[in-house]
Amino acid sequence: MKTNNLIAVLLAASFLAACAGTGGQSGKGDTKGATAAAKPAEALTGDALITANVKSALAADPELANAKITVSTTDGNVTLKGEIKTLALRRKAESIVKSVPNVKSLNNQTVVTG
Repeated sequence: MKTNNLIAVLLAASFLAACAGTGGQSGKGDTKGATAAAKPAEALTGDALITANVKSALAADPELANAKITVSTTDGNVTLKGEIKTLALRRKAESIVKSVPNVKSLNNQTVVTG
């Protein structure tokens, strides 16, 4: 079951990261349509890759896999938002994010609910 959750998170992260990577394009003359958003995870670069890697790392942790955390990255600076059950898990999430390659800084805006 955890493997299925991880696969679902990875696929969702890949899709969202690919969509985020299309910013600044007007769409005029773009004949690629939806195929541009369906990049494989290995084709992701920059902030999209960092975001996907952070989401994967958080999903791989059994205690954080079901946490309601959103991840965004700008110029290597990662922001976490959402809810987390304990302060210890918040700190664990921070540690995991900081261990992801190319993360420059972390802005942890998660709220402890427990």
